[in-house]
Amino acid sequence: MVRDSAETQRRLREAAAAEFAERGPDGTTMTRIARRAGVNKERLYAYFGDKDDLFATVVTEALERLSAAAAPDGIDFGDLGEVAGRTFDYYAAHPELARLLLWEGLRADRSTDLRARAEHYRRKVAATRRAQERQAIDAGVDPGYLMFAVIGLVTSWYSLPQVAEMLTGEATVAPAELARRRAFVVATARRIAAPD
Repeated sequence: MVRDSAETQRRLREAAAAEFAERGPDGTTMTRIARRAGVNKERLYAYFGDKDDLFATVVTEALERLSAAAAPDGIDFGDLGEVAGRTFDYYAAHPELARLLLWEGLRADRSTDLRARAEHYRRKVAATRRAQERQAIDAGVDPGYLMFAVIGLVTSWYSLPQVAEMLTGEATVAPAELARRRAFVVATARRIAAPD
């Protein structure tokens, strides 16, 4: 029974992530999510509460997976290019994350509990500050601003694909183009973080 419950919850979270990425939290319904997962809607409510709670769960879990892959605890932020490259790789494999974050940003009136995720970002800023103290990266830049710039450098490729296409002339992201974009992200992150 426990295994069935865990499997059902996994299917519901996956269906919710797909629905939210496609339609946004305001554009989908709990009925659509339950139908996509092949699960009774009442179970969806029982496991996750209302749609806002489910959206918060989906976004938080997606960011936890990103963090574990791209910047696990203990990674050296002295090479922000490597951190940016690992983040880029994660977004390449999970482009729906950019859409989830955009939908979250558009919901200023009913945002997910940002305080619950703030500790994650505080750890990134602290790791950046430690790298600055070791003079591995530029200490003259606010570490929060620096991390925001690196995140923006990576996520713009996925949140603004139409702009990327217009500026680069690349409509499809073939493996060679993906490698080129990744190399650009890594080199640029290293450049903006380089100590004087």
